[in-house]
Amino acid sequence: MQTYRIITLGCKVNQAESEALDHALEGPAWRPASRREPADLCVVNTCAVTQRAAMQSRQALRRAIHENPGACVVATGCYAQTDPAALEQIAGLDHIVGHCGKAGLAELALSGRLGKCSRASCPPPSTADAKSAFCAAPPAPSGKRTRPFLKIQDGCNAYCAYCIVPYARGPSRSLPLQAALESVGALAAAGVPEVVLTGIHIGCYGRDLAPPTSLLALLDAVRGLPGAMRVRLSSIEPLELSAEILALVAGVQRFCRHFHVPLQSGDPQILARMGRPYSVETFAALVETIHRAMPDAAIGTDLLVGFPGESQAAFEATCELIERLPLAYLHVFPFSARAGTAACELPERVPAHAITARCRRLRQLGEEKRSRFHR
Repeated sequence: MQTYRIITLGCKVNQAESEALDHALEGPAWRPASRREPADLCVVNTCAVTQRAAMQSRQALRRAIHENPGACVVATGCYAQTDPAALEQIAGLDHIVGHCGKAGLAELALSGRLGKCSRASCPPPSTADAKSAFCAAPPAPSGKRTRPFLKIQDGCNAYCAYCIVPYARGPSRSLPLQAALESVGALAAAGVPEVVLTGIHIGCYGRDLAPPTSLLALLDAVRGLPGAMRVRLSSIEPLELSAEILALVAGVQRFCRHFHVPLQSGDPQILARMGRPYSVETFAALVETIHRAMPDAAIGTDLLVGFPGESQAAFEATCELIERLPLAYLHVFPFSARAGTAACELPERVPAHAITARCRRLRQLGEEKRSRFHR
């Protein structure tokens, strides 16, 4: 029996896709490698959202090559999609596979066509990979995760100034409504206690389908499924968390009272420069609305620190906003210029030492918020 190891960096969508690959591989011919044994196949599901994530992806690949001598090593994910030329420089890397090729990795391995140094079996990533039809990641009720991820949507149409993800994953595409319901039902039937509905931009769920549908319609259908399984939403944009969705979550016990709503900056000018389509006032009103409707709800947010042009006063505006809002936790990221994005060309770069100090301060504030919420 051959062994495999899957190493995942980045977001919940990457994790969902890795779980699907793991579920498809494990069987009579393949098993997961134990922690101390080398694997015959190593798949590194990379991330490109920041320069640090790209560096960590390269490090993970080199470590996989070093610690698994003789293994077939595969790079896939967003970094493999957006910068395959950088990965081609890594000695010992056998395959570089784009997002659409990722779905076929298990079949290639099971059929014996995923050999070492046989790149011809895996076409290199292309821009078409990120624009193709929705690549499903079937749910994996394997017991390895208490709350598995179900990918219901992929891609993004927003093109925020700082973000590489639309270039990596293409436009928004959705899992058909009936297929999503069947997947949630299969997880419930398997006894999974909770599922996380995830995607790159889940508020856009269903708009691309024929006929179009919506995240609200999916949630409304999910609430009627049998069983006691809970359902959690992953990150959702402020303008897409509607009053109807809030009322449904507040009124139905199945849905977790947890909302992750990205902010990025509490300064109006920086928010506009980022290309974010909402105002600071809109975000603040939404958080207050959630808190009034569900005082026990956990509300988290993302903050991007050091965007070009962020003055000390702009940063202080973000801190003041965060301090006064009933948030439960923060995800804080330093700005990272990504080639091909609009922000990469912007002047007024914030010095690295200032970004580091600002991140430290916001993370400390986030820990205070988390502790207060737990109490």
